[in-house]
Amino acid sequence: MTVQRDNRGESRDLEINPIFSREPVRVPRYAMPDHGMEPDTAYQVVHDELMLDGNARQNLATFVSTWAEPQARLLMAECAEKNMIDKDEYPQTAELENRCVHMLARLWHAEDPRRATGCSTTGSSEAAMLGGLALKRRWQHKRRAEGGPTGRPNLVMGVNVQICWEKFADYFEVEPRYVPMEGDRYHLTPDTAVDLCDENTIGVVAVLGSTFDGSYEPVAGIAAALDDLESRTGLDIPIHVDGASGGMIAPFLDPDLTWDFRLPRVASINTSGHKYGLVMPGVGWALWRDRHALPDDLVYHVNYLGGDMPTFALNFSRPGAQVVAQYYNFLRLGFHGYRRVQRTCRDVATRLAAEIAALGPFELITDGGELPVFAFRVRDGIDAFSVFDVSAALRERGWLVPAYTFPEHRTDLAVLRVVVRNGFSHDLADLLLADLRRALPRLRRQHEPHRDADDAGGFAHGAETKNPRRPGRH
Repeated sequence: MTVQRDNRGESRDLEINPIFSREPVRVPRYAMPDHGMEPDTAYQVVHDELMLDGNARQNLATFVSTWAEPQARLLMAECAEKNMIDKDEYPQTAELENRCVHMLARLWHAEDPRRATGCSTTGSSEAAMLGGLALKRRWQHKRRAEGGPTGRPNLVMGVNVQICWEKFADYFEVEPRYVPMEGDRYHLTPDTAVDLCDENTIGVVAVLGSTFDGSYEPVAGIAAALDDLESRTGLDIPIHVDGASGGMIAPFLDPDLTWDFRLPRVASINTSGHKYGLVMPGVGWALWRDRHALPDDLVYHVNYLGGDMPTFALNFSRPGAQVVAQYYNFLRLGFHGYRRVQRTCRDVATRLAAEIAALGPFELITDGGELPVFAFRVRDGIDAFSVFDVSAALRERGWLVPAYTFPEHRTDLAVLRVVVRNGFSHDLADLLLADLRRALPRLRRQHEPHRDADDAGGFAHGAETKNPRRPGRH
């Protein structure tokens, strides 16, 4: 018991109220309170509200890492106050960023990794926008040199691209030219890409790992088709590879797949360190094949250890913690460690996909054999429930498995998608499968589906339908 002495030297009990007796009767949610409260009380109020969030480890919608080693978390805590943008004040953090760029350049077969051009970002979305900006600026310089107009740039990509590309097109006044899905073709192909290219095309975006179904787009085939286009028309159109997820999968599991800087037409690549780079959010990476691929008039120069440090970013102040954690992971795991982690993810994905297909009511769209991600639908002829009913049933047990329809031309196709990340083990996959089996008898007893796309929620994580009525500025 905690006691204190009064003025007469006698001891008496010190009244300690339970924490919720100290809490103010009313805590304003949308206005700053007039008076503060004890730190423990404020913590408890916030902590209790956050209990209503989903369990991140059961979130099979997100591609973002939800697990990290204690040592990585410790390093992140130690670096939380370091501002990544202050290269002169935190030169060793800047040095670790530079080392990560060189490591990625080697991983992606840059011609001269020692002179790699790249940077960290807040995530793959910012990195993608930097890649898009470089494409636009290069095209503008070339058009001006040729004496041509620069007012109508366009960017060719599949309608399956992540929503950040729609934002890029809108924010930076570029016409997005989306290749729609048709039949069983769910992403960009060489012929469909070339068909939309012209003298105003700043580049083609090829996605190494579609958020809709986890499939790779054929980067080498697209490059070959653009080579042929140049030989016929003189149009020299570069490729940006959106490797948000696949850029940290293919080098380890698909070494014979040619998609990176081995292809001369690939000008730039982005990836997400906080996805299959295995870092807690948020960090991304953007790399260019050489300094000529990144126009110098986009780059700012700061003093760094008495020398020059070029920088290129949309964001300014941000913590260095995630960059440090990325470097930690590269050291901790090495190439073979990353390969083991990604192989386990793919093994879990392919086994779970096969088990779900064997249940009977479901048909696989993809099987997890590229990204450790797979999509599946309810088979034709099963009318008692929808994918949205399945998603809701799994959510009752805490599993967040998104259900959504595909974009225009395939809006008839509604699927569920499972993203397998580091930390989602075979054991957890068995628990998910058991809950799905448990839900199926109840779903089969329904007379008709109870939910549709309007009940799906908003957690498709990149598989949002593009709005073709709103391209560009308004």
